Amino acid sequence: MPDYSYVDQPYFLQMLFYPRPDFTRPPNNAFDLYIDAADNVRIAARFYEGSKHWPWILYFHGNGEVVPDYDDLAPLYFAQGINLVVADYRGYGASTGTPDFTSMVRDAHHIYGAVIKELVERDYKSDLYIMGRSLGSIPALELAYHYHESFNGLIIESGFASVNRLIYHLGIMDPNAYLDKIEKDCLDMIAEIKIPALIIHGEADNLVLPEEGRLVFNTLGSRDKEMVIISRAGHNDVIIRDIPKYFSAIKNLVELG
Repeated sequence: MPDYSYVDQPYFLQMLFYPRPDFTRPPNNAFDLYIDAADNVRIAARFYEGSKHWPWILYFHGNGEVVPDYDDLAPLYFAQGINLVVADYRGYGASTGTPDFTSMVRDAHHIYGAVIKELVERDYKSDLYIMGRSLGSIPALELAYHYHESFNGLIIESGFASVNRLIYHLGIMDPNAYLDKIEKDCLDMIAEIKIPALIIHGEADNLVLPEEGRLVFNTLGSRDKEMVIISRAGHNDVIIRDIPKYFSAIKNLVELG
């Protein structure tokens, strides 16, 4: 795992994490799971079930989102015959604790284990995909690297290879050896990911530039990989700009798996 201790400082964290509480009850077709992580922290995840016979996507969201934001988006996945489980970060939604990069990555391993256990115990279909949007690309890539045998495919939406790329773009700090080491470790990890992969990015994304998605795409060791650019889409409207194109790409990946 890349060493995130350098960026786990208050100055960086307040610029890159935007936690907010949300205790909205799950809709009728969903249930919540509370996952024990380190330091007596509890992480919330929500399972949206369309059918127990459909494949699942384990989804890590962006830095300004919480799990209940996906209550209205889950039906779009159901329309493709896909179930969705969305995980929060520390301090987000109903989760406890305070977010930082080291904990986010370590918590992802706890989340993965708990999700696998829940799918088995409920006798759900075992086909599982990993997806990360924006900030969520960090835990998604981490899990795809470590548990590639468990995932049928990887999806990165509006994402980046390493957090230092976002730090440079936002002008938070100039390049330095500590941040460059994080990037090198991340790129080395991504190059070892060989499962089928899909990269989705907005053409007009000014927060995470399209070339960041291209870097992930070009670095991936996957033989079967696709990059889809959504015309005129920015960072936060990628889905709604072209719902058919967005979900057709996801469905094609799932059918490939």
